[in-house]
Amino acid sequence: MIQYFKNINGVTTAIEQADNETWVNILPPLKHEEFAEIAGALDIPIEFLQDSLDIDERSRFELEDNVKLIVIKTPTENNSFNESDAFYITIPICIILTHNQIVTVNSFENGAIKKFLNTFQNRHTDKKNMMALKIFEKVTHAFMEYLKEINHRRNILEQKLYDSNRNEELLELMRIQKSLVYFVTALRSNELLMVKLVRTNFLGLNEEEKEFLDDLVVDISQALEMAHIYTNILSSTLDAFASIISNNQNIVLKRLTSITIILQFPVLIASIYGMNVPIPYQHSGHAFYIPIILALSVSIIMGVYFMKKKWF
Repeated sequence: MIQYFKNINGVTTAIEQADNETWVNILPPLKHEEFAEIAGALDIPIEFLQDSLDIDERSRFELEDNVKLIVIKTPTENNSFNESDAFYITIPICIILTHNQIVTVNSFENGAIKKFLNTFQNRHTDKKNMMALKIFEKVTHAFMEYLKEINHRRNILEQKLYDSNRNEELLELMRIQKSLVYFVTALRSNELLMVKLVRTNFLGLNEEEKEFLDDLVVDISQALEMAHIYTNILSSTLDAFASIISNNQNIVLKRLTSITIILQFPVLIASIYGMNVPIPYQHSGHAFYIPIILALSVSIIMGVYFMKKKWF
């Protein structure tokens, strides 16, 4: 699906076809026929449009025939039905700066572009560089929002683990850990991209735009630091709970072993008095009570002993 937007008198207006100073937004479902059509209409290398189809495409920039391509990674919710997959993944956004338009290509719908659309009426479409930087800003803010949501979900799962040792909470923590791996990798790639943009001035920014990009580098570094912190906390949490579960298992085994040892003495005494051989006090009127009292006495003594040893 192809959308065309133009800022007319401060109002975001959807138009039927590309015009000067318009924003062309390409959304899924994506068709190769549409790529060929728009590549010819806007004089864009078709490879620039197809790069968004590769979900593993790295953050980078490229120049061909005076058309600038910037690929940046953005977070999104994972709609996979596999329960072992990460809650969140990262996908590429292709930002293409032509002579008269700015083109964005998305392999999936994502919140960063939606937020950019909501503020498009405040954009000056003749300042394509600033528009690209604003998309960078929305992407960075999306990372921070998802990181806060991840941290909140982690806290809830940890609290549940304090009350139970079910596997469901541990599996969900593992899915969060996978999400953080995606985020750390994408944020590091985005940070390197922005640093290179600052160093090479690939976009030809003016002083105001350079200052804005410098601020974005600081923000992306902060988001990367947040991701590292949450990853380390989660790794430590998983290690701690693994140790706790192992310790609890040892305690349970110790208690079961103690109970088995205590029950062995009554079984042994009953087995001895159940033999078909002459035994002491077999003709006594209290022959039934003697092994019972003896078995209970030995069991109580062993139970007290194990309690003092704190095996229970």
